[in-house]
Amino acid sequence: MKARLIAWLATGSAGVAGFVRVYRPWHQHWGATDGEVAMVFPGDHLQPGAQFHPTRAVTIHARPEEIWPWIVQIGFGRAGFYAYDLLDNLAKPSAERVIPDLQDVHVGDWIPMSPTITEQTAFRIACFEPNCWMLWSKPDSTWCWSLRPIDAERTRLVCRIRATYDWRRPSVLLSLFLLELGDFFMNRRELLGIRRRAEALATARRLLPAGAPATAEAA
Repeated sequence: MKARLIAWLATGSAGVAGFVRVYRPWHQHWGATDGEVAMVFPGDHLQPGAQFHPTRAVTIHARPEEIWPWIVQIGFGRAGFYAYDLLDNLAKPSAERVIPDLQDVHVGDWIPMSPTITEQTAFRIACFEPNCWMLWSKPDSTWCWSLRPIDAERTRLVCRIRATYDWRRPSVLLSLFLLELGDFFMNRRELLGIRRRAEALATARRLLPAGAPATAEAA
């Protein structure tokens, strides 16, 4: 029995060490370059002691203005999250088109994460520069979206989250589970979902006759 307990403890310790040293750094920096990880983003100063601070990125074959509309309309009860709708949008499919009514956003607007909208459960738009970056904020975390052109037809979409754990609250255990274990799978899917939609919009624009106006609608 003692030997079995020691074996379990050793296995558990090895698993924790592997998570901290290998898996956690990998998923927190998925797709991002060293330069992007080291970069200062809008809102970084709002959570100086953040224990959870992933920077993730994808390259999108589209222009910033073809990606921006998909970011602007993210949110529960809005366009969804382009990830696993069954889990994060009560099974309502995320939008496959740009929704004009959701494009006019302002500082202070809510970005709901769930049906309940409070300062603790939903973000607000803190500030933004159209086609460049947008910062969401709530008391314990920030979420920044950044668009960085590579050339005339490609853009890096870089996403940074900074969250501070409040160890005084029992709900911190749920935060640990959702962020440390669940966030990567949702956020990765979200980035890829934005890429697919934006590239479809960019492809439609490239197929237009020269000089024809592009549309923000995607099939």
